[in-house]
Amino acid sequence: MQIGANTLIWTAGFDREHLPLLGEMKSHGFDLVELARFDWAGFPAAEVRRELDAQGLGVACCSAFTSPQRSLIHEDAAVRNGTVEFLKQAIDATVAVGGTMLVGPFCSPVGYLPGRRRTADEWQRCADGLRAAGDYAATAGVHIAVEPLNRFETFFLNTAADAAKLCDAVDNPHVGVLYDTFHAHIEEKDQGSAIRAVGRHLKHVHSCENDRGTPGSGQVDWSAVFAALRDVAYRGPLVIESFGYAIPELAAATCIWRDLAASPAQIAWDGVKFLRTQ
Repeated sequence: MQIGANTLIWTAGFDREHLPLLGEMKSHGFDLVELARFDWAGFPAAEVRRELDAQGLGVACCSAFTSPQRSLIHEDAAVRNGTVEFLKQAIDATVAVGGTMLVGPFCSPVGYLPGRRRTADEWQRCADGLRAAGDYAATAGVHIAVEPLNRFETFFLNTAADAAKLCDAVDNPHVGVLYDTFHAHIEEKDQGSAIRAVGRHLKHVHSCENDRGTPGSGQVDWSAVFAALRDVAYRGPLVIESFGYAIPELAAATCIWRDLAASPAQIAWDGVKFLRTQ
């Protein structure tokens, strides 16, 4: 099982200027880096891959829909088709850096809250779009892990059980679930039961504290989390995801208005030590 960290702790868009971070992550005991970008144009994939190889780090890629014109549930087929093309770009970037996993909340734009429940038509559109993206991912040897978010960030997909149902509807082995303990702490009755419910669809785990701070410092029931991961024979990455609260676009999007640790990086450096003990 590889332990990783998401680069959103340091930057809203990983680029060549952030390459020295990879060596720093390796020196603190990480096995994997989760590279985050919301736009893949101009991504220096070859340079990033060389540095990953030099450091001996595994890699996954992470993204999200941050514009109203990126949505798999939109009524306009042109918007949906364009969103599938965006996912294809992200899949290509994942391959280019040597990765096999693309993760994120790939349904509707983050923060889109229309004040109602999702509709059957939206559900079908999302399943169709993920199936198309999954077909492309399969040809590239990439897996897509779709992340349910809490009710304050999306109306569309909130629970592990619903994420499993969505994967059943997609019916593509290259499309699965990213389980995030932060979102689950808000939405699930029990973390262990939620992980077992997602079971065979589980491809990726964000190991995050209930306040987005250092894993092990808050209210998440980590013993239940790890017991369930053992029960479902999960062997994928455990990734710490937090956000640099000095980065305006991240602080606003994630509603982080205070320091969660001495520095955002300290969340990663202390968090990896905790996860190793588990």
